[in-house]
Amino acid sequence: MHLKRKLSSRHIQYISLGTTVGTGLFLGAERTISVAGPSLILAYLFTGIVVFFLMRQLGEMVTNEPVAGSLGYFSNKYWGKFPGFLAGWNYWIEYVLSGIVELTAVAAYTQYWFPNLATWKTALLFFVLVNAVNLTTVKVYGEVEFWLSSIKIIAVCTIILTGGYLLIFDPHLVAGSTIKNLWQAPTIGPNAGNLLYSGFFPHGIMGFIMAFPIIIFAFDGIDLLGLSAAEAQDPRRDIPKAVHQVVFRIMIFYVGSFLVLLSLCHWSSLSVSESPFVLIFDMIGFKYVAWALNFVVLTAALSVYNGCIYSNSRMLYGLAMQKQAPKIFTKTNKRGVPSAAILFSGALTFLVIPLNYFLPNWAEAFEIVVAFSVVGIILNWGIMTIAHLKFRQYKSIHHKSILFKAPLYPYSNYISLAFLSAILITMALPQFGMFKQVITLPLYVLAIYIYYKVFQSRS
Repeated sequence: MHLKRKLSSRHIQYISLGTTVGTGLFLGAERTISVAGPSLILAYLFTGIVVFFLMRQLGEMVTNEPVAGSLGYFSNKYWGKFPGFLAGWNYWIEYVLSGIVELTAVAAYTQYWFPNLATWKTALLFFVLVNAVNLTTVKVYGEVEFWLSSIKIIAVCTIILTGGYLLIFDPHLVAGSTIKNLWQAPTIGPNAGNLLYSGFFPHGIMGFIMAFPIIIFAFDGIDLLGLSAAEAQDPRRDIPKAVHQVVFRIMIFYVGSFLVLLSLCHWSSLSVSESPFVLIFDMIGFKYVAWALNFVVLTAALSVYNGCIYSNSRMLYGLAMQKQAPKIFTKTNKRGVPSAAILFSGALTFLVIPLNYFLPNWAEAFEIVVAFSVVGIILNWGIMTIAHLKFRQYKSIHHKSILFKAPLYPYSNYISLAFLSAILITMALPQFGMFKQVITLPLYVLAIYIYYKVFQSRS
């Protein structure tokens, strides 16, 4: 049995939206605002441009060759066996870690309604339910992801529309609300008139730069478009359409929500200990704000975990098809689902259960895993843009026609590489507190290389 093309254009768009519009937006917002202030809007724009370049590069490759394990496949075919091996296994490891974090977050959110229920029990419940969904059919997975993503998207649209309405038609309802909050000192509160809190770059260029690693984590998951190509009903139609719509929708969601939020309320008055999006609903007098937002972030984490299972299993399946993982992972059930890959990835993600049993307070572990995830994302995106360079060079040498060409080639590739390299270098600075994660990158690559050599010798 092989993977079946059951995903519609609607499913493909919401798979990437669901994995990207989640933890980074709802849980990471307060941290980003505290380090960058209003300049985070510009940081999102810059990052969004690079992400658009990267997605067009990936979109070009998967439109022309819609295969399983996209990034690993293209790296292996057009760059070399080890780059493909590295890309595929790094991708898989990254999403196993993300799955553990998201499932733990789900358990923590559930305690809002059931404070006496142990987190490991809740984690176990959702572990079984979401994995069961993924073991049915890819169409069922796509439908579940569509509805989970819809909840988040409706919440973000509500925030933007409600905030925009207040700013334009009823600015006096919220004390101090004005677009001038993006550059002037606060006019109310304990910091009123304090020029230390004024300016679009209140913490200078360094504060602006410090926002980028957190923002990159927010965009994690957008490359699921590549993995879904092998199961798209019409990839040459659906992938180009999805690339454009997903990237621009995400930019609207992130930039729009922060533009409204930081206009309604001065950034210096927001607490780093709670979600700033609670503020919007408080302003309109929604008495069930805590319940509603807890439900939204719960579904956001579930959606991301759902996407983690999908991405892990398809990448492992793709690696096995390229003979870079054990052959057993090419096995699918009668519904065309790579069940062996799902069960193996799930077995490692199951570590979330003892983790929650022995370490119920997961906040510190969450920050550490996020930092490692950012390094992994940079590595994968760097491999992606180099693989695209190799892909285009091969097509040019062999005079092959190309569909859905990435714009500004090869300059967009060089811009992407320069951007990713700059982020990695700045993360190693003392101000970021991520030096250990960055310095372990060469050792991490070396460990995968050793495993690659061992695997090659036995295959």
